[in-house]
Amino acid sequence: MATRLPSLASLRAFEAAARLGSFKQAAHELSVTATAISHRVRVLEQQLERPLFVRKVRAVELTPDGRALSAAVRSGFETIAASIEQMRGPGRARVTLSATPAFATKWLVPRLASFQAAHPGIDLHVHASNAPVDLDAGTADLAIRYGQGPYPGMAATLLLQDRFAPVASPALRAAAGTDMAQWPLIHFDWGHRLPVDLSWAAWARAAGRQPAPTDSGIRYSEESHAIQAAVAGQGVALLSLLLVQEELRLGLLQTVAGPVLQGMAYHLLRPRSQAAPAAAAAVDAVQGWLVAQAGQRAGQDGQDGAAGGTAP
Repeated sequence: MATRLPSLASLRAFEAAARLGSFKQAAHELSVTATAISHRVRVLEQQLERPLFVRKVRAVELTPDGRALSAAVRSGFETIAASIEQMRGPGRARVTLSATPAFATKWLVPRLASFQAAHPGIDLHVHASNAPVDLDAGTADLAIRYGQGPYPGMAATLLLQDRFAPVASPALRAAAGTDMAQWPLIHFDWGHRLPVDLSWAAWARAAGRQPAPTDSGIRYSEESHAIQAAVAGQGVALLSLLLVQEELRLGLLQTVAGPVLQGMAYHLLRPRSQAAPAAAAAVDAVQGWLVAQAGQRAGQDGQDGAAGGTAP
């Protein structure tokens, strides 16, 4: 007599929560509520008569039994997925690339038409999130991460080095003058501590100015919103010259004053484990295209200041 297995819904909820370490993130991935995820996991625990998670305030942690079941369920889902792909036969390759929302919006998306023209047989899926994805779990094939590294267990390729300078709309720049105390400031809150200081206070120190006025102004939690606020003339923003290169080129933004702060770097990460040959070829193509695009950008770095009116 065959063993009666738990429901697929419970197993999917458990696998997602185990992989992401969060009922909330699992709910977002499966397009259900966090309450539904919690209920399905609870039903599974009741069926197995043992706890699978240790519940914490903002996350969940697998118990030893949970870790064992997680490995088995993940392996089973991967086997099912591979079998389905085999039955479907040869088709379009799919590659998932993870990046932050601001980088995806300002740098990646404007270039995707050239990727589609160069690789019409590859469907590139962009996963935009500020939360790092688990590449080993197969959530994405490639990830662009912003930081200083190192990235253990990953093959990391340096794509772009970032720089920051004060920028503003042309009208505001003309009216703002050189007295920083008179600038209406725009702030971007990173949401976590950075290994380098990219705050207005750090820029003021580098410029030899008094940092006292730098606490005032409008604050945004998303970088692309801060960029749009600067374009709209809401204030002077200390922004990535990499992400505002198009606005600088079109004259929508101009650099206000020097100096330039050295930011961190964008690295392309890829798991060291080898994928199936067909999938690896598509991932290779995406990686090669990204490196080529980054190389073209590196050749334009000297134009950022000129486009802004005041060379940083």
